[in-house]
Amino acid sequence: MIDFTRPADLVAPELLGCVISHRGVSVRLTEVEAYLGAEDAAAHTYRGMTPRNAAMFGPPGRLYVYLSYGIHLAGNLVCAPEGTGQGCLMRAGEAEQVTGFFRELGVHVDVIDARDEFFAALKGVTDPELKREAITQTFYREVFGRLVRESGAKHLLQGTILTDVDETVAGIKRQHNVFMQLGIDPQEAFGYKIIEPLIQLRKDGVRKVGEAVGLPSDLFARIPFPGPALAARVIGEATPERIETVREATKVVEKYLSGFGAFQYLAVLHEDRVTGMRDGKRDFGMQIEVRCWDSLDARTASPTHVPFEVLEKMAQEIIAAVPGVVSVTYNIATKPPSTIEVV
Repeated sequence: MIDFTRPADLVAPELLGCVISHRGVSVRLTEVEAYLGAEDAAAHTYRGMTPRNAAMFGPPGRLYVYLSYGIHLAGNLVCAPEGTGQGCLMRAGEAEQVTGFFRELGVHVDVIDARDEFFAALKGVTDPELKREAITQTFYREVFGRLVRESGAKHLLQGTILTDVDETVAGIKRQHNVFMQLGIDPQEAFGYKIIEPLIQLRKDGVRKVGEAVGLPSDLFARIPFPGPALAARVIGEATPERIETVREATKVVEKYLSGFGAFQYLAVLHEDRVTGMRDGKRDFGMQIEVRCWDSLDARTASPTHVPFEVLEKMAQEIIAAVPGVVSVTYNIATKPPSTIEVV
């Protein structure tokens, strides 16, 4: 049990790794910030109590939520004795909606960390199609294939949808989860069968099914995430360092764009470096592209009209928060000819 009566800078390290849950959604905290009230010029409570920050002067352990930039909510946990005005901002976390949901149903869940295998397969690979193929083979043949051999499983249940099939068959890009339509029998290739109950539906149809069967909206209404994970958002070689760069940029993008009702929003790390300036000197750094899409089913999409002041603040925070980034751009092309993801 965490003792919230202590100063925020002592509580913050103990919050890392903790899981918070509400209405079926669970998040494991990966980043927190401590604010020390009157001793900390960055704290909301630095200049004393106001109607807006009064909750932070309340009992320790209380949740204090405020609206930031008018578009997103930030959660803090009150620390130190009542009247002190200290708190810990829950800045970032890894969502555990899926695992938490199945555990609540009594279904055993194992989380497999296979990052080393995927990075080994992607080493030196820059071509988008070759990257997708490397990820496909690593998952289906090596990672899941090993689980099949160890457990005796005979089937893989996965969420392939009709748009995945359409784009693969049309040659737009090879979706990692499409096989039979390309003449590949998973039983012969990998040693198990693949069950795809959603393959005749598009994204909007999947969400209707999720709502009809009573799933939490946080599960069926959340933004899509690519099967190849963040490797699909790194142009060029996907190294651990470059994945970390796009992950940190993604945190900022999600912070600013989650309130616009967009179909999807993401950060992309470009391969080429660009000339920038820091402290009056040249800084040959990285470029992040931000994409935010309005769409119904991902077949077509248009860029979300985000206010310029939001884009400006987001770009400033990305450059300040992500080491090595000197440039941020916003995609205004439509799909087609563009695609939602870049790889």
